[in-house]
Amino acid sequence: MNMMPLYLAQIGKEETIVKVGGNAEVKKHLEDLGFVVGGTITVITDNGGNLIVNVKDSRLAINKDMASKIMI
Repeated sequence: MNMMPLYLAQIGKEETIVKVGGNAEVKKHLEDLGFVVGGTITVITDNGGNLIVNVKDSRLAINKDMASKIMI
């Protein structure tokens, strides 16, 4: 199975997070928001790579830069 960045995910399809990249500070920030390896995530809307996602029963907005660090 090929990994791809979150911003390429199909809208409405539940995906599993396989890797969280970035430096230690970015990784911790993303993990604190609920983006953890093995967790599930669903993209609700995509506005030019800026995403609204459902993760751990929360709806969050993340920009394309952050979405590119989350691999599914």
